[in-house]
Amino acid sequence: MYLNKLQIFFKSLSFIVLISVSFTGLFAQSSPDATEKFLRALRIVNFAYVEPVDDGKLVEDAIRGMLRELDPHSVYLSAEELREANEPLIGSFDGIGVQFNIINDTIVVVSPVPGGPSEKVGILPGDKIVAIDGEISTGSNVNNNFVMQRLRGERGTIVEVGISRRGVREVLDFTITRDQIPINSMDAAFMATPEIGYIKLNRFSRTTMREFRDALRDLMSQGMMHLILDLNYNSGGFLDVAIDLADQFLERNKMIVYTEGNASPTQEFKSTNTGNFKSGKLVILINEGSASASEIVAGAVQDWDRGLLVGRRSFGKGLVQRPFELPDGSAIRLTTARYHTPTGRSIQKPYEEGTESYYSDLSERLRSGELVSAENIKFPDSLKYFTKLNKREVYGGGGIMPDFFIPLDTNRVSSYYSKLLRTGAINTFSIEYANSNRERLLRSYSDVDYYLANFNVDGNLLERLYSHASNQGIEREEDEMDVRDEYMENQLKALIARSLWDFSAFIQVRIQSDEAYLRALEIIQADTFNRLKVKYK
Repeated sequence: MYLNKLQIFFKSLSFIVLISVSFTGLFAQSSPDATEKFLRALRIVNFAYVEPVDDGKLVEDAIRGMLRELDPHSVYLSAEELREANEPLIGSFDGIGVQFNIINDTIVVVSPVPGGPSEKVGILPGDKIVAIDGEISTGSNVNNNFVMQRLRGERGTIVEVGISRRGVREVLDFTITRDQIPINSMDAAFMATPEIGYIKLNRFSRTTMREFRDALRDLMSQGMMHLILDLNYNSGGFLDVAIDLADQFLERNKMIVYTEGNASPTQEFKSTNTGNFKSGKLVILINEGSASASEIVAGAVQDWDRGLLVGRRSFGKGLVQRPFELPDGSAIRLTTARYHTPTGRSIQKPYEEGTESYYSDLSERLRSGELVSAENIKFPDSLKYFTKLNKREVYGGGGIMPDFFIPLDTNRVSSYYSKLLRTGAINTFSIEYANSNRERLLRSYSDVDYYLANFNVDGNLLERLYSHASNQGIEREEDEMDVRDEYMENQLKALIARSLWDFSAFIQVRIQSDEAYLRALEIIQADTFNRLKVKYK
């Protein structure tokens, strides 16, 4: 019995041996004593533990624990986790093609994806999905996983949905054939002024460069001479995509980034002649949510004095992960190297105190006051570097520090607006208002630019919002009655624009109240680049 049990267990461990064989030649082999110790511990637990154990889970947990001790970014991913993790970076998934919110336990369509399966059959913004394949889809059990499990699926498969639509008494039945739905990495691209373009990227995926080049070409055809690149809250993605993006801005043969690690020889990545925006003023927006690939682009542009950075200190992730597939479809994403900016900066923040402390760093920045005042940021001289051309001071060892600091405004969101946001009341109101007035609004405002310049959130519209919120038990405090909330008004205007057009319209309107964006415009329009001797011609 003992031998049979061990034989079964060894089959479940066979992939460990395969890993060892596969990695031979890539890494120095671990010592025989260490390998035998690990395998013997697994055998003992499997044979002698008080309760039966799941062999596969035991091994997975052991791998996860081992990687957790290395650094915060080396991880084990099961086959399912790997598929889900890769999906946003690959750039597509199969489904019905809607953006949605869950409001009051109901799935509300924010907008159908243009050209997607839902739009083709007539799904509209504001529609409520109340049934999926005959199953009621409202109630406390409705969450994102509930929606994903029922609406995503292989292309060509069919899903039946019941729609509750404003002004229609009966539930409308739609038959939707699932198809491939693109995941865009670009949130918005528009002309901020007749000469200044704006592009916002949310990740560095396989579609990013195609999206960026198309947007850049379109903006330049409209007369763009200067660019604001928004990488706020862009957590990164593929290293090679970051290199390609930085290459758009730098002259030939400039170092973009180099990587080095114990088992990874130093690799240098330099710019080419292929970029399309090597002249013109460039401002990049970064903040504490900008990480990895975003920091590579920002660091290269700053080090070569090619552009200026505006915002707050970036996240500080300077580790390169390489995927290693395992026989059962799972994988290890292992940190194999550190990357360095052209001046030699490693922007990786410390992680010696463990993963929990590492990821609580942003909370510590808020507690210490760093996010609201640049004076609270202290870099030791040992982390000081100088830009390649103009010898401006820059720092490594904990993110990229922008050239112009923009404090986090912790007081701009009123308690009333916060309640509207948390409950979804302002979102619901904006969708219903846009749906009820869609034809009139689109006749009055032919495009986003005209809407931005001429649509006003007047007293009548605000009273309708207050009434809508009151019906949901949300009331203004006494001290909020006579105070104009310009930030809330701008957000409402942006949400209505999203329902009328798309998410890019939402960004274009919302960002008009963003201090970093407004400062970027000011920097480009002033003599700042010449004064700091930052190259743009």
